Amino acid sequence: MTAFPYPVRPAGDRERVRGNDYRVLRPPAGFEPTLRVSVVVPAYGGQDKLDLVLAALARQSYPAELIEVLVVDNGSSPPLRLPEERPRDTRLIVCGTPGRASARNAGLAEASGDVVHWLDSDVLLTPGAIEAHMRWHHAAPYLVVTGYIRFTDAPVPAELPDDLEQAFEPAEPHGWIVELVERTGGLTDNPQRPFSLHVGGATSVGARLVEAAGPMDEDLILGQDTELGYRLAQAGAVFVPEPAARAYHLGPTMRMRDKEPIDRVSHAFVADRIPAYRWLRSHPGRQWKVPYVAAVVDGTAGYESVRSTVDALLAGTVPDVEVVVVGPWDTLDRDRRAPLRDPALDLVLVHGHYLHDGRVRLATAADVDPAVPYVLRLPPGWVPGEDSLARLLDLCRDEGYGLVNVLLHESPDGVVAARLERVAAFARARVVLEPGEDLDDAVDDVSGVTWVEGETYGFGAEPAEIPGRRSAHRARTEARAEAERLAKEAERLRAQVTKWRDEAARWRKSAVELRREVGTLRRQLAAANRAQQGLRVLVATTVRRALNRKNRT
Repeated sequence: MTAFPYPVRPAGDRERVRGNDYRVLRPPAGFEPTLRVSVVVPAYGGQDKLDLVLAALARQSYPAELIEVLVVDNGSSPPLRLPEERPRDTRLIVCGTPGRASARNAGLAEASGDVVHWLDSDVLLTPGAIEAHMRWHHAAPYLVVTGYIRFTDAPVPAELPDDLEQAFEPAEPHGWIVELVERTGGLTDNPQRPFSLHVGGATSVGARLVEAAGPMDEDLILGQDTELGYRLAQAGAVFVPEPAARAYHLGPTMRMRDKEPIDRVSHAFVADRIPAYRWLRSHPGRQWKVPYVAAVVDGTAGYESVRSTVDALLAGTVPDVEVVVVGPWDTLDRDRRAPLRDPALDLVLVHGHYLHDGRVRLATAADVDPAVPYVLRLPPGWVPGEDSLARLLDLCRDEGYGLVNVLLHESPDGVVAARLERVAAFARARVVLEPGEDLDDAVDDVSGVTWVEGETYGFGAEPAEIPGRRSAHRARTEARAEAERLAKEAERLRAQVTKWRDEAARWRKSAVELRREVGTLRRQLAAANRAQQGLRVLVATTVRRALNRKNRT
């Protein structure tokens, strides 16, 4: 695969990468290594392969004093041991809870490095692989770097060869990663899901990112790498493919052997946790563990105003939404003797109206799960149209914006606006934010900010009539029936047009034949006229000759 060029520019913690275009960073070729890396190797059996993996780590060009290796024995029988050839700072940890996610988390808990490098126990790194990873991590602290793994069918050797390429080629590349990287210009062309690059075979992550995103989800059966990659993206990560970080996988992966069964199991679980996988959320009314968008509404603005806004959000064309209504619910004390004179009556009504709605969360602060990709902050009393939220989300996603401001009202007293925020862009902006800098300005740098007219996107100040499910179903049924009727009518008309075309073709053929017959008749008539004219001349000549003979006699 071709390495992607990047312009020369000073690197540092405050570098502004827009979207996933990491080319603004320039990893120094002759950098001075200062960052420590923790290599986490979960293992279950396979002592012969593990020996080779550790030998390959011992031969890395990155300084040995900056590498620690954490081998996690995940219940092997017999227990794993550390071979003689290994990095000098190598520890063996035992994790009794089965599963690769549990083993990785056990290693992560012991890791002390600035960078965490996931490595499978059957992946052999080429000598310069870790150095190629760490060159990027010295350029910025919010990177996820993935190397290029090739899958070999060569027999497992007893000792690590000096030349891995000579020993293990020909080998098969990681096809879908190569295709993803090439299709997106090296993940720089505003890819929708760059986190798919986070695979556990040979990927390194800034430790601060992992701390922000959290450990691997041990409840997942499969798909833990991708799910953590999604949370790393939400924490502000930039994903970098590094062709110089090469490795060989001893044999095919489980996914290469059983892709369809693995997808079946993985998709059943990750749909709840990765809202970006929209095709897994095709059901029109389901609720999910992590919603696609959270809408935050101030619940103290009056019952009618709050209800008009919340109800419109719940009735929109984006069912995958959670509405967070913020208010002092923990201090609410209802007046049961004179409820109509209760000064907090509107809060009581809002609380009671939405307390048992599964898509509404009554919160005391405007906190949203950081795994939610989008947050809409909407002033109460402003009513989105049925498709308003969907259109804003399309704009934000398609153009890669980190913030879409919606102008609702402007007056001498100021501006009333709604905000659609992309959580990942705000997380990245906080990483690079300078002291005293406005957060929105940093978001503009890393992702882009725009303004739109609320009226253009269907926002209004009057409550809209919300169709019920039954009436919406009836309208869809009637529309479907009308569409079928129109389709049949269109088919009938197409058949009629075809019939008319056939008749027209016959008429054209008949007209051609008729013109031919007319032409023949005209020629015959002309010949008859010529013959008649000749006959007249002959008769006249004969008569004159007869008269002349009679006169002479």
